[in-house]
Amino acid sequence: TFDIEHIDTEILKKLEDEGHKIFPSPRVLEKIQDKLVQNQILEKNGLPLPKFREVEDPSQLLESLQNFNYPVVQKARTGGYDGKGVVILKNENDLQNAIKAESLLEECIEIEKELAVNIAQNSKGEIKVHQVVEMTFDEKTNICDLVIGPAQISKEHEDKAIQIAKDVLKALGEGAYGNFAIEMFLTKDGEILVNEVAPRPHNSGHYTIEACITSQFEQHIRAITGLPLGSTKLHSPTVMKNLLGPENYTGPVKFEESEELLKIEGLSVHLYGKDLSKPFRKLGHITILDKDIESALKKAEEAKNIIEKYSKQ
Repeated sequence: TFDIEHIDTEILKKLEDEGHKIFPSPRVLEKIQDKLVQNQILEKNGLPLPKFREVEDPSQLLESLQNFNYPVVQKARTGGYDGKGVVILKNENDLQNAIKAESLLEECIEIEKELAVNIAQNSKGEIKVHQVVEMTFDEKTNICDLVIGPAQISKEHEDKAIQIAKDVLKALGEGAYGNFAIEMFLTKDGEILVNEVAPRPHNSGHYTIEACITSQFEQHIRAITGLPLGSTKLHSPTVMKNLLGPENYTGPVKFEESEELLKIEGLSVHLYGKDLSKPFRKLGHITILDKDIESALKKAEEAKNIIEKYSKQ
């Protein structure tokens, strides 16, 4: 298996053809790596998406913008990650910041919430779905800040999001085994649209380590080895917060606030063992379990204040 999708599928396909088991299949990975191809496959299978259009050549961007109103989202077809490879063009003046590579344009959706569904499938066709969660993003970096589970949405929207996630797996076809994160938009009009697909354990599912009977990581291993999938039951409401490198600091990782953070009841700290801190680099995350979302969010705010205090020292 693999833990990031930006890898050479030609080598993986060769290994698969030689009889090695690689899950998810590199043929599935290939469909996901190119965001344009991903959208085209999902659209062909009737999945709801924002309106999109290919930009074959950066010099044709203005021509491609026809039939789109500003603001418009431009995405690199390949290689985007953690806010990189995505630009919001608010007006013609922003064209100087446009991506100078093969890309696609998407209409800028009026979003009520950003949602994610972590869903797993094994080779026997068994499927299990973790709780629908909502995500908030840092406006400056477009990196996920908080994951809130369960998402504060209606039962109707929850059911619809889960069905869409199942339909995405079906659209990806044979070999879509393992954990997949399906990111979605809940629009102001109450629609749910697919944003992107990640064929692996995902940042939106890190909360499952403490908050669920079976974490996304264990579920992924169960799925790719053909074992029965585990219970996705949520122990309690939860909030996960990413720990990012301070904006104005590059150097050795310093994490002095862990003792103070661990005084917060229900909070767990995960550090990723990275030696070098860079502005907004993901260095770890914290997870908070509590009796309700409001209490967990208050503790997340308390943790944020502690982190900011130390980062300014």
